[in-house]
Amino acid sequence: MKLRYRLLAACLLIFPSWMMSTPSATAVAGEWQMLFDGTTLTGWTTKSGQPVTVGWEVRDGMIHRSGAGGDIVTTGEWENFDLEFSWKAAAGANSGVKYRVGAYLPAGQGIGPEYQVLDDAGHPNGREPKTSAGSLYDLIPATSTKKLNPVGSWNESRIVARGPHLEHWLNGEKIMEIDMASDAWKAAVAGSKFKAAPDFGSRAGRILLQDHGDEVWFRRIRLRPWPGA
Repeated sequence: MKLRYRLLAACLLIFPSWMMSTPSATAVAGEWQMLFDGTTLTGWTTKSGQPVTVGWEVRDGMIHRSGAGGDIVTTGEWENFDLEFSWKAAAGANSGVKYRVGAYLPAGQGIGPEYQVLDDAGHPNGREPKTSAGSLYDLIPATSTKKLNPVGSWNESRIVARGPHLEHWLNGEKIMEIDMASDAWKAAVAGSKFKAAPDFGSRAGRILLQDHGDEVWFRRIRLRPWPGA
């Protein structure tokens, strides 16, 4: 027994201390982080940083925009990530999930690229590709072959943001892809409401659930940061 303890002590001296320490944030980068715990709005605030007390509720494992309350945002910020979420919208509803949300002066406060959440059949924005469901709102349209589930059904969405590369996915298919260093992106921004912010969408920021005045539901919201994010 004494020999065994001496061997264990020798091994502990051989291994550097960092191998026995708690893993750092860098070491665990790439693991999924739940942004919604299914029961509370922990990790979410109003855009002014206050607790969410009106307009949004958690019921049956879903975040429900039930009334006027304004947009809500995560307390954390990310630049490079995979984001997955499920959503459904009421008939005629308009909402969105924004990312890399921050202050892009002089265009305004609290803006960022938006994954459009919409009832295409029941809302006028559905007739314009750049503002239809799954599009990068007002900038890059979703593919015309996208498979959007009908009102009352859940849709599965994914956003990929890696440096200048952005992707939107809907129900297992990639429906939008753009390189923010490309001429196509520069032309799209120049012709949009974001033209006053040349660095629009290029920095780390919060995830935002939009209150556009309509009823919408979200669930299974999780994010996986890319290494170095």
